[in-house]
Amino acid sequence: MAGIGVKLNNIFQKNSIMADLVGFTYSTAVTVAPMFVVILNIMLMGWVLGFNKVGYLNRELFSCTVLYTFIFSLLTVSPFNAVVSRYVSDVIYEERYQDILPCYYLGLLMNLTLSCLVGIPFCLWEHFVGGVKVFYVFTGFCGYISLAMAIYSMIYLSICKDYEKISLFYTIGMLAAFIFSLILRFLFHWSITESMLFALVTGIFLIAVLEFSFVKRYFRNNSNQYKKVLGYFKKYWQLVATSFLYISGMYVHNFVFWNTDMKMVVVDSFVCNQPYDMASCLAMFTNISATIIFIAHIEMHFHEKYKAYSESVIGAKKADIENDKRRMFRQMGSSLMNLARIQFIITVVVYLMCIVLLPRFGFSGLVMSIYPCLAAGYFILFLMYSAILFLYYFNDMAGMVWTTLGFFLVTLAGSIFAVRLVEIWYGIGVVLGSFTGWTVAYMRLRWIERNIDRHIFCSGDLLKRGKGKQPSGKVYDSGGAEKIAKESN
Repeated sequence: MAGIGVKLNNIFQKNSIMADLVGFTYSTAVTVAPMFVVILNIMLMGWVLGFNKVGYLNRELFSCTVLYTFIFSLLTVSPFNAVVSRYVSDVIYEERYQDILPCYYLGLLMNLTLSCLVGIPFCLWEHFVGGVKVFYVFTGFCGYISLAMAIYSMIYLSICKDYEKISLFYTIGMLAAFIFSLILRFLFHWSITESMLFALVTGIFLIAVLEFSFVKRYFRNNSNQYKKVLGYFKKYWQLVATSFLYISGMYVHNFVFWNTDMKMVVVDSFVCNQPYDMASCLAMFTNISATIIFIAHIEMHFHEKYKAYSESVIGAKKADIENDKRRMFRQMGSSLMNLARIQFIITVVVYLMCIVLLPRFGFSGLVMSIYPCLAAGYFILFLMYSAILFLYYFNDMAGMVWTTLGFFLVTLAGSIFAVRLVEIWYGIGVVLGSFTGWTVAYMRLRWIERNIDRHIFCSGDLLKRGKGKQPSGKVYDSGGAEKIAKESN
């Protein structure tokens, strides 16, 4: 998210309450606004069209279709986004802008291929086994593919520092979807669920088209150098593993509870666990402000210190390098501590509000019993994610893989164990997994702090690497020197 720090500094330097509110609003708009816009649109469509009057089966079929669309589009995009982001960042640094479109096209092809390999068999099963109409199945599949395209294209808009465009495109798409749902329902007299699903898919497709057109307008030249992109996937396979393990870890506990006695099966295809899924959603929203706070801190403070240290490494004196290094790690520690303190206060306040207010809106019983442990788990999870981003700054690929692998495995094992506990401990797998990932990431950051000089100055190669027969290790032959002396005489 490099690039928003200048705007945030310009906003917050006014030192007023209004400036703080504007800064928080701007940070929200460029980080989590797209997600809130989509959720708000679905809620408005349901309220205006009378979604609560729909039969139970159709209502659950629509909810599960939307749930699966968002979860599995994130999962299928995750193996590509980190490597693509790294490649495009390097290309921009080297000013090889003509190599960006090949990366975009190839990454999009790989993403859609994986998405289809996952989605098509499920849709066939949904139609032939579940008996769902072809129109409804195909509409859901189009929404799944369109959302995968939209999430993938967001990477390029973020790298171009057009964060406002992302929020604008999502706002336009969801506004169009809301209006279109009214037209389908009241003018063409479609059913409520079909109107909502088709309009939502149309809005997501519009977002994907807007992002695609913006990327095409931003990068006009195409070098057709596709092989270089594939080389990055081989070179930075750790980024593929890190991104996929992190996203998988966020949902693996849901998958575990989808296979318990609490599960609900819709049309012999969709499996979910409504109380646990709703408690997970509430826990995530309780701690979502951590993303906003962290990005604001890292952009306004740490990025400047990191840049100063990087510039010192290039040509400054050793004393200056040491001073900038201490400032950078001091700022990193301060950012993590401030995030933990501020987010803890926000989490406690939001948690108390949820406990008091949500039962009045029908959220009670099992949902509120599961919610507290999950809220604590997601609090640690977002702290872990912040530490992972710092590891990414220092190019610690091994640290990121070990962090996310520990997070995924412990969350999976902990959730399997939690199934046997009482409801209040159902989220203990997320707590243990997130704490494991946070511990590993923290230990790696401390290791980097102690070994930063070796990590920075000893990571290159003096000789160009290549394949072939290893040359002889002999560098000097005394007999050969005497022979040359005799021949010269």
